[in-house]
This record gives sequence, C-alpha cells and structure tokens, in this order.
Amino acid sequence: MKRVMKRMICTGPRKTAIVEEPMPIINDDQMLVRVTLTGMCHSELYTWQTAKGGEHLGHESVGVVEQIGKNVKGFAVGDRVTGLGGGAYKEYIVAEPHKMAHVPDSLADEDAISEPLACLLSAAMKLPCQTLGDRVAVVGCGYMGLGAISLFKAMGYGDIIAIDKRPEALENAKRFGATETYLPEEIPTYYYLTFETMGKVSLTRDGDNYNILNGGIPTVMEFTGTEDGLRLAGDLVQGHGRLGIGGYHNDGGRCIDYKLWNFKAITTINCHERRIDYEADLCRRCMKLLESGIWQFKGVTKIFDMKDFDKVSEMMENHTDNFIKGAFRC
Repeated sequence: MKRVMKRMICTGPRKTAIVEEPMPIINDDQMLVRVTLTGMCHSELYTWQTAKGGEHLGHESVGVVEQIGKNVKGFAVGDRVTGLGGGAYKEYIVAEPHKMAHVPDSLADEDAISEPLACLLSAAMKLPCQTLGDRVAVVGCGYMGLGAISLFKAMGYGDIIAIDKRPEALENAKRFGATETYLPEEIPTYYYLTFETMGKVSLTRDGDNYNILNGGIPTVMEFTGTEDGLRLAGDLVQGHGRLGIGGYHNDGGRCIDYKLWNFKAITTINCHERRIDYEADLCRRCMKLLESGIWQFKGVTKIFDMKDFDKVSEMMENHTDNFIKGAFRC
C-alpha cells in the first residue's frame, strides 16, 4: 500500500489545492476506508469563501473498506460504507465502526452519501405529521429542501407547499412531491399571518383570537440559510404553529420579528443534530429507507473531479445550471 495520499486543503479565500500527506494508520478498533466520493455541503460554503489557508473541508463520505483492525466486528475488507467522521476530501479516511453504515448493493455511491440524509431524517422527525394529510410548507428548495419535501410526502403530509426564488427549484420540488409551488412574490395572502394580514389584534381575552388560527400554515420548514428566508418562513406560520429551522445560518447574525413570533405563540424548533450515535443510527436507517423505496430521493447529485472544487463551489454559490448537489471523486 502506498505511503502517501492526496488531500484537498484551502489555501485562501475561495481557493483550494491538492497536496500530498502521509497515509493514515489505524488502530485495532478502526477501519481504513478508501474514499470513492465526497459530497459537498452548503454549510462549508462560508468557510471556503473566507478561508485563511490550511483549513480542511469535507464530512460526507462514501468508500470501500481496505483494512480493518482486529477488534472490528460487522465489517469486512471490500465492503462499501458511508457514515460520519474521518474527514473526506482525501483519498483515505480512518473510520470508527460505530459511526458507519453499509451501503446496499442497490444504491449508487452518489445516492448513498448518508451524512446529509441523516440530517434530513433527523430534521423531519422533529416535525412529525400530526394528522394524515396535514399541510406543510418548505421555504428553500435546494438539496435539503427537496429532501425534506420527499420525506414529508413519505410521512403522510398532504398539501406540501414549496417556496423558492428560483423557478427551476420549484420545478425540482414538484418532482419530489410538492403539490403547490410559489415564488416569494406569488405566495397567496391567506398563507401569511402577520400583523398586517391578521388585522386588529387584541390581548383582552374577551373573545377568541380566531384570526391567528385561520391564516397561515400549521407547519413550516426553513431550509434557506438566509435572513430573508427565515423571516419569510416565520411570516407564514399559523398561530400556535411550528417553525422548523433547518437552514445553516453560519455567516452572521439574524434579525427576525420576534414580536410577531411571540404574539402568534409559535414553536420554533432547531432542526440540527449533534448527537453522534443517534445520527450514525440514522445513517443506517436512511440506507434502509432508500433501499426499500419508502423514501424516494435519488438522482440529485452530480459527480466532479476534486481539482475542480473551486469552480463547482461557485456553481453551488450561484445555483448555476440548476445546481442541486455535487460530489467529488477522491
């Protein structure tokens, strides 16, 4: 086995390079995995845009087991695997078995990048369908929003409203189960619940605040990662409704109308997941859901060469050519 491998590093803002570094060495409880594909994550876009040099990116890996420690059970050399940890924009990673999942033979590598799928499943489980056929809205129809739409369909939601600034994103949303699609300026007034749309409000408790329950949408999932997207999602939530925040807001602060959110008595749910063992189990669950056909979410990832990372990052940044998700050969 060769003693060096290739790895991608950031060299400055919006710039990466491929370098060589020593091959990793595993201990008795680990596996050495040859990475076949690494998925791009929008959460790392800001890091790429502002990198000072030396930063390592990548955490969405699929690969083949090349070596196992003597204490490892349940895996063998040659198994295709996916999961959490180890870094990813490099030829080989060290993987811990309890963080990994087997890739079913029926799934292509690009459809089996499990880390973002596990994040999607975790987010959707925080917003369960309360009654079969419930209405839900998804604001932001990139990769994560499309995944949420397809999951909501599998979970029994009925009316699935997709909202995005890009017409091509709305066409994608229809393909994965959206029943209504809108550009922000096209959203019907009755889907808003703001102080303007609800009219005069009262806290005297002399009657029913029916106006905060008749407008808006009971459950809204935000997957934009932008301030205007988050504010829009909050404007759409019905009184006593739920707002799931799934967008990754890592490029600065956010100004929201909490007076409105407070008055509407909505529940805001941070849909991110930080429990490693739980998310690793979700990686395994996602493989089963995709293999069985319960979750219909395939064919959204395009494969590129790692030397083109900067160009493809610009494509993701600008949504070039209906960009949904990219993955790189390592």
